Amino acid sequence: MTPEPARPYEPSGVDPVLFGAAGRIVATLHAAGFTAYFAGGCIRDLLLGRPVQDVDIATDAVPAEIQRLFPDHRAVGAQFGVILVKLEGISFEVATFRADLAYRDGRHPEGIRFSTPAEDARRRDFTVNGLFYDPRRRVIIDYVGGEADLAARCIRTIGAPDDRFSEDHLRLMRAVRFAAGLEFTIDAATWQSLRRLAPAILRVAPERIREELLKALTRRGADTALDLLERSGLLAAVLPEASAMVGIPQPETYHPEGDVFTHVQAMFAAADYPLPDALAMGILLHDIAKPPTFRIRDRIRFHGHVELGVDLSRRIMERLRFSREETERVCALVASHLQFMHVQEMRPSRLKRFLRMDDFDLHLELHRLDCLASHGDLSSYDFCVRKLAEIPAEVLKPPRLVTGDDLVAAGYAPGPLFGTILRAVEDAQLNGEIAAHDEAMRWVGERWGETSGKDGGC
Repeated sequence: MTPEPARPYEPSGVDPVLFGAAGRIVATLHAAGFTAYFAGGCIRDLLLGRPVQDVDIATDAVPAEIQRLFPDHRAVGAQFGVILVKLEGISFEVATFRADLAYRDGRHPEGIRFSTPAEDARRRDFTVNGLFYDPRRRVIIDYVGGEADLAARCIRTIGAPDDRFSEDHLRLMRAVRFAAGLEFTIDAATWQSLRRLAPAILRVAPERIREELLKALTRRGADTALDLLERSGLLAAVLPEASAMVGIPQPETYHPEGDVFTHVQAMFAAADYPLPDALAMGILLHDIAKPPTFRIRDRIRFHGHVELGVDLSRRIMERLRFSREETERVCALVASHLQFMHVQEMRPSRLKRFLRMDDFDLHLELHRLDCLASHGDLSSYDFCVRKLAEIPAEVLKPPRLVTGDDLVAAGYAPGPLFGTILRAVEDAQLNGEIAAHDEAMRWVGERWGETSGKDGGC
């Protein structure tokens, strides 16, 4: 039996409710004659002094025994020895120590066998995620050299890198995410294997790639994550359209920072985290069509890159199985990102429509980052912020002065003309030309005639 490599450790700065409930689960298992430890990422974050959001527990109790000891449970992965236990309103994954059988699909083992803590640690992905903590004895248990790699700030696979990455190809992206988010380096052998096996990421379901990409790009270190994804070959495999931004030059007057990829990376570097998913994807995709629209005439130009960018963004979002709602939000960000350059010349009606569009906070932040990562001119951003503070909500989006029913009552036949009239009335209202219903109806009559029976299709 492998000796237990334990050292004393007294945690500090932890959430007493979270750790108290997790400790009671361990105590219950211990009282029933079982071994149980805190496991995985929570130990890594604990030792790094980072906030611990959740605690996983590993034990030699099999699923049936876990279910018997904890009535408030749900079998989320009983075939892999995982039971979700709820205590004091907090959910904990309680998993039986296991060893995985052969992997065939680059994702799931053919099966498992229950095992020892040492074997369980060795089947995990990276050394920094292979640690245990025994809250009863207050000791860290390290079978895989995780503490040394935490001290060296290094991401290293447990065992042979090719084996770990071949078992679950998503670990290729996880290595990048951990290195970027923790500001660690990737061990040389692990990096070489990652680059060699990068094309295998396409065997992973798009949904899993999407979730891993979002975890990398919505958290601090996203600029580094994007760089590592590109240098490893993962970006070319998953998002070749984004990889194509590398080396595409831009006009130095507007983009002294460099090529399109450098610009996007600089936007992530300037961002405040965490980012909403839609904003992260908007940053990544707002200039996605610059490579195919790149032309040099009198100067570098990207004619039509917004329109094509919307089309490419929609295809990418659909390919990664984003929801329709999220896809449309990101496409709207791409479609509108150049409109900010005109805000100070907009008529009042157009400006008010612009300022009140859905998710304007995301549009405004995308513009701010776009400026910070290029020419640095925030005058349009400041103008919008100032106007949002100056214009009351009821002026920005006032109640309708005229409705379709009003037009019918005035003798206009329903049809396409209704939309034209209603929008024109709202424009006049937003421009301050009209302010009351009767005034608006007179305004309509002056422009479209006051005679009843108008043909709404004209």
